Amino acid sequence: MSDAIALNAYDESPSEVIFVPGWGLGTNLWTLVQAALVQRMPGLTCMTMELGNTTPLLPVKGRHRLVVGHSTGFLWLLQQRPFSWDSLVAVNGFTRFVAGTDFPQGVKAHVLQQMLYRFEYNPTAVVTAFLRRCGVQERKTIDSQWLCLLQQGLMWLRDWDARSAFSAEQAPLLVLAGGVDPIVPPAMTKACFRERNDLETIWQPVGGHLLPLSHPEWLAMHIQKFIYRLYDGGNIHKSDSLTASEGTH
Repeated sequence: MSDAIALNAYDESPSEVIFVPGWGLGTNLWTLVQAALVQRMPGLTCMTMELGNTTPLLPVKGRHRLVVGHSTGFLWLLQQRPFSWDSLVAVNGFTRFVAGTDFPQGVKAHVLQQMLYRFEYNPTAVVTAFLRRCGVQERKTIDSQWLCLLQQGLMWLRDWDARSAFSAEQAPLLVLAGGVDPIVPPAMTKACFRERNDLETIWQPVGGHLLPLSHPEWLAMHIQKFIYRLYDGGNIHKSDSLTASEGTH
């Protein structure tokens, strides 16, 4: 199915999409993706939720809820399950970040410890250095109200292991990943999601860690197709999974 084809029967679908950003990133991370998705599906309801926000979100009767988590945002969703959902999308996501004896693909624990130590003295430098690794060069200005949450987020990355929660997750899942992600490299992505044989990761070959900024149209295209599949028959099966060859823009 070409990404240029609009399936009008679904364009007014009773669906809502909730977007959660990753660590060090605000909800404006999703602005371009939401705009592209609503253009493709005018009837879609989109909203964003800050990482760590535990405000209850009651389900709306008759409305399918799709939740999209970026990076730490996806880990937080699995670990905390702050509200219910019907389907999930992981963007640059992972189920565990720090390496362990059974997870050598992760980041060494001392890296997080060092970030936490430096954060106490110069949080702006820590966030700015992280964003520069992701390709964002401008210096990050941090509002003091977010300092506690940012520090807590580093602790989550250091301590949380949501692999059991992921294994128990019954909702249909789509994984969208960057082929040159410097934060969550392909080996980590594959290790995190290999336990479920009912899905296939879709790779953006030249995508880094900030796919919502670098490839918003590509993300919107695959989220749209994921929603269409859910309406057409429920769970996404590996036999008919999309591949990166369907679009790299």
